[in-house]
Amino acid sequence: MAVPTPPPTATSCPAPAAPARFPVQPLLHLDALWIQVAGTLCNLACTHCFISCGPGDERHALMGRAEVRARVAEALALGVKEFYFTGGEPFLHPEMEEILEDTLAHGPCTVLTNGTLFTRHRIAELRCVGDGARYSLELRVSLDGLGAAEHDRFRGAGSFARTIEGLRALEEGGLLPIVTLTRTTDEDPLASTKRALEALRALGLTRPRVKTLPLFQLGRESRRTRGYAATETLAGLSCGCFDPTRLQCGSCRAVTARGVYVCPLLVEEPGGRMGDRLAEALGPFELEHGACYTCWVTGMTCANG
Repeated sequence: MAVPTPPPTATSCPAPAAPARFPVQPLLHLDALWIQVAGTLCNLACTHCFISCGPGDERHALMGRAEVRARVAEALALGVKEFYFTGGEPFLHPEMEEILEDTLAHGPCTVLTNGTLFTRHRIAELRCVGDGARYSLELRVSLDGLGAAEHDRFRGAGSFARTIEGLRALEEGGLLPIVTLTRTTDEDPLASTKRALEALRALGLTRPRVKTLPLFQLGRESRRTRGYAATETLAGLSCGCFDPTRLQCGSCRAVTARGVYVCPLLVEEPGGRMGDRLAEALGPFELEHGACYTCWVTGMTCANG
């Protein structure tokens, strides 16, 4: 007579598979501070903006001059060597030139801008601030295509012409901007950079500089195309494959009017905020976000390098 099989017990059932863990990024050294000086205020409402900035948007408020000074002082005490200003659009800030003058006394500064607000007066003022500074001033101007049709479909009709006009005026004023070109295709980055340099020379820039960046499936871009797929994750990346020096979050933090974040890409992502003060944000960070996947697979950095 066959003996009936006993029902499974807690000890006889196979244990459920543990969820794949995300790699943890240590802060190796704090070299760069990103300052979202304009908050989410912008004169454009780009369809691929990973923070969804736009006119009248104050989800992250403008940071006042005194607030920026305090953040810079806090960062210097922790070893920060360079500063990046972003938004929104930094040149909507009524004290942007004064903030730059303050900060350039302590380290190199880069301003990320859409390039549409450069008057002759502003360029002359920026040249004066840069020439009188102890450290270098860089301006990074965003382009989403090398012609009006491609660029304007992201940023609005007429924006390409205004940006190119701004780039020409910056070069004429003695300020050589870095053009940040969004990679909207799978073209090889080196080939994309070469093509961009040729196109910018044809548009009248004699000494163009180009940096390429990928799209991030965040903010408006997640609605324009799609968000991150379940497979676009660093979950399960083995310790042997993880290089803690590869990502910029190993050497930077970002500040907005709402606190300290791990990096400028995640200021709207749940879990991106690390505290109120920089001293609270010096610990490791779990790379569980889709943007972490993009940074990892492309090897990109938001910094100038």
